[in-house]
Order: sequence, then structure tokens, then C-alpha cells
Amino acid sequence: MTLTFLGTSAGKPTKERNVSALALEFEQDNKWYLFDCGEATQRQIMQSRLSIGRLDTIFITHLHGDHYYGLPGLLATKKLDGILKPMTIYGPEGIRTFLECALDVSEEHLGYVLKIIEYKSEESFLFDKFSLKVLPLVHSKESFAFYIKENDITDRLNEEKLRALGLEPSPLYGELKRGKSITFQGKELDPKVFMLEPVIGRSLIIAGDNSTPEVLGSYLEDLDLLVHECTYTQEVYDNLVKKVLHTTAKELGITAQKKRVKNLIANHIDPRYNQNGTLGVEMIYNEIKSRYEGRLFVADDFDVYYLGRDRVVEKL
Repeated sequence: MTLTFLGTSAGKPTKERNVSALALEFEQDNKWYLFDCGEATQRQIMQSRLSIGRLDTIFITHLHGDHYYGLPGLLATKKLDGILKPMTIYGPEGIRTFLECALDVSEEHLGYVLKIIEYKSEESFLFDKFSLKVLPLVHSKESFAFYIKENDITDRLNEEKLRALGLEPSPLYGELKRGKSITFQGKELDPKVFMLEPVIGRSLIIAGDNSTPEVLGSYLEDLDLLVHECTYTQEVYDNLVKKVLHTTAKELGITAQKKRVKNLIANHIDPRYNQNGTLGVEMIYNEIKSRYEGRLFVADDFDVYYLGRDRVVEKL
């Protein structure tokens, strides 16, 4: 399971970071999924190893511009590139009106099927490789997280045991995988006897803007990976004249530790944390790390991470 961060800034693009967008890929899959699509996401894709031609589905966490203003341009470019296979977009109520208005006013005729699904809180969806549940967050605009559970692998045969009986790979293996008994050399073979233990699918949450990480509750407990905004350090937030509903590094670290989250990737970084200013992104890392013992990363644009089946995240 591979995650490519295409935009990691909060609110507006900077010289170092574009606004929110994240790509998710699964092993042995010919497509990928996009979570949020801030302005210029299509250009970020072009500068990565990803292809718009393989983009299958887009999920939008909430309707603040830095999370979805890139949609019309990306959809139009898909047509210009002659990529006419269908596209599906999942978003909160209002995403349909936005897209239909933008495409109508610009007289943009896509030439391919665009399916728009406006999801509801707590709604669940099934995909080829995973299931997804929509979870509510706490923000100034209705915002959501996506709990993603990879499908368990339940059809692995103990080929060594079958070969010991003299049964080499053949169509009979397929019958066993489908749960059907077979006859070999006059003996009936029960599929349950030759199945390996299931491989439990990995789990992750990709969250939109959220002031209260703990609102995710039991979904965080022993989670393999949490991707969550971390807009401010606590001191900066405390000194804001106008408070906004975003997470601080302190709050994120405390919650991830309490819920035993195995891996944490922080993103959605306020522009004041940059390479040339007095506040560096290491301040966010250090504040989380002082409270969280798991594997921690603060994502930069174009960072690529791999969540292995050993539940360990590595930066590639």
C-alpha cells in the first residue's frame, strides 16, 4: 500500500508546498485513488510518477477550496489527453452543484461518464481492494475522514502440503480456493485442510480538517496508519487572535499515543512553518514526538510512503 503526498500545505500554496492532495495505491492494482484535489493538483500529478490515465476515483473530505478547487481543471485535462474512461467522485453534499456549475459555465463537455456520489456521515462503500467508511470530524465546515480497511486475503493454499500429496499446481487448485472439495487419486480433499491462515488487511484513516483527533474514537485504536492534519504547534495556536478549528501537534501526539496508533503521518502544515522563516517544520515533528512513541513522519510534497503487511511505514 503506497501513499504519495501531492500537496501538504494548509489553506494556500507556498513555494515549498501545494494544497491538499494524496494518492493511494494498492499492490497488484492497475488504478489509483485520489484523496482531496486542491488547486494545481493536476500539475503535481504530472511532476510525480503517477498517471491521470490510471486515476479511477476521487474522494473529497470537505468543501474548503484548498481541498477541491483543482477538480474542474483535472477533469478537463483528462478529456484533453483523450482519457475517456469513466471517473467517480465521492464528496459531501454540494460537490455535485459545484462541479455541474463549473462545467456548465465553461461549456466543458467531458466526453466521458462522470459519476458524482454525495456521501453521508457513517456511510460505507465497497471497492475491489478495500472497504471505506465515512466518519464525521470537527471543523468550521462539515468535514470527514475516510476509514479504509483492506480486504483480508482468505484464499491462500498450502501448496507445499498439496505437493507432498503429489498434486502439482493445476485447475484443481482453483477449485480448492473456491471452497470446493476435489477428488485426487481416489481421495476426497477438503479445502479447509489445505488453506493457510488469512492475511488480515491493513487499516488506515485519511482525515480531512479536524480540530479534535479523538472524535475518531475506536477507529483509532491499534490503527495501522493515521494520516491527519497538523496545522499548528500548540504555542502558535494559543497565540492566534482568531481561533480556528484545526489540530495542534500536541493534541495529535497525545491522541495517537492514547489510541496506540502504529504509524502517524502529519500533513496540512501552516505556511508559517517553512525553510526560510524562524519557524521550521521540525517544531511540529518534535512536539508530536515528545508525546507519541510510534513511527512518525511529517509529509512534504512528493513524499512517498509504503505501509507494509508488517504494519510498518517506510519512506521510499
